[in-house]
Amino acid sequence: MNIKAKKGEFGYRRAHRTRQLFIVCAFLAVIIALLVSRRFITWNGLRNLVTVSAILIVLPMANLASPLVAAWRVSPATEALYRLCRPYEEKFPILYELIITSPDMILAVDAAVIHPSGVYLYCPSCHADIRKAEKFMNEMLTAWKLDGNARLIIEEKSFEKRLASLKEIKPEDDDGSAPYVEKLLKSLSM
Repeated sequence: MNIKAKKGEFGYRRAHRTRQLFIVCAFLAVIIALLVSRRFITWNGLRNLVTVSAILIVLPMANLASPLVAAWRVSPATEALYRLCRPYEEKFPILYELIITSPDMILAVDAAVIHPSGVYLYCPSCHADIRKAEKFMNEMLTAWKLDGNARLIIEEKSFEKRLASLKEIKPEDDDGSAPYVEKLLKSLSM
């Protein structure tokens, strides 16, 4: 397992979950140590200070734990999907294992293909309304002054056909928007 996987790389979900879990457990250990040490302190002023410190440490721990809880049910992308997409990485950018969040939905994007003809998001375990999710993604793209042409694909065969149908990006066809789309997708992902 690659613990240093970054957003958009294969293995990110597992690495992110492991890092977040370690940090939350460290915070929890500090809180427990403070509360246990409180029992051995006789001076009331110091006892109150230790109690307040434990309470204040709970807030950042909760901020770290809430996305962890929300993303816990999202499983990592399969190795078969990575092997399927790997040959196409030379032709156009592909991001893996993004968890795109909006105010009312969580999209588990196993692979995001960025091409001048559109942004194709493969979400095999999509429980959200597809039209609503596409609308959200297109609104975000147009807000960044990019072409609003995102499509969600939930079936593996359809995604495989879409990958095979996309042509390699030639310099004259490249509109230069791929790095901006990549940055947007990473910023929307937790």
